[in-house]
Amino acid sequence: MQVKRIIDGTAASGLMEPLTALVVKAGEAILAVNRAAVRVDGKQDGSPVTEADLAADRIIADGLAQLAGDLPTLSEERTELAFPPFRDSFFLIDPLDGTKEFVAGRDEFTVNLALVTQGVPLLGIVSAPALGLLWRGIVGRGAERVRFDGATIGAAEPIHTRKLPTPGEPWIATVSRSHGDPRSEAFIDGRPNAVRRTVGSAVKFGRIAEGSADIYPRFGPTSEWDVGAGCAVVTAAGGRVTDGKGSELHFGQRRDTGFIIPEFIAWGDPQAAGCYWLSCS
Repeated sequence: MQVKRIIDGTAASGLMEPLTALVVKAGEAILAVNRAAVRVDGKQDGSPVTEADLAADRIIADGLAQLAGDLPTLSEERTELAFPPFRDSFFLIDPLDGTKEFVAGRDEFTVNLALVTQGVPLLGIVSAPALGLLWRGIVGRGAERVRFDGATIGAAEPIHTRKLPTPGEPWIATVSRSHGDPRSEAFIDGRPNAVRRTVGSAVKFGRIAEGSADIYPRFGPTSEWDVGAGCAVVTAAGGRVTDGKGSELHFGQRRDTGFIIPEFIAWGDPQAAGCYWLSCS
């Protein structure tokens, strides 16, 4: 039986530092794995999993049990233990987002942790351990970029999304190295002078949140744990993440959908969302 508990912004603020330390620790476990010799297994949905995914998940699970053991969790590596709907607050975790990037020896993989309250991400941390960089935020309380070296966490730098490009300026779109689809390409082509920047994993959300990119469209299915933390960070930084019709995303409500988000768009400038309807249907 789930314990009913709602975490608000004030309570989330008190959790931010220990959660950040926990995510950084999970990243250390990932980096300790020898990528050249790592074994890659396939899950039922066809996605890859390695010992690095599992090691990070164990650290996060143990840490959350100590920090907030009364809250339920939904982790990519433990979906069989999740019993939605989560109507109050729960943690949404991707222990290693971008496993393909990790195995290929690239640095753009992340540890994603979100605190979701009443179906909407409230707190998010997206950590890129190989880059020594993380983005974090609480909706309504702002977002930050933090650099770290091992377990040493540096000072937080406030970040904010950028405004809609002015006429003549290019739109910067973050795009996936591993996933692409015709609708996303058409959407980007509809932005004036669009420039694509290939970025792995949830780092794309971080680039939107810090104001170095404008949009991140994904008109193909992805999982809730891939999106939740980034959604919170972008929103906290002043942006917006919607579904393909401009509506708010909801998380942890249904198991029968496989925790799938059919499509989404991350916008740096919320007002830019209106431009979508002018050039793409």
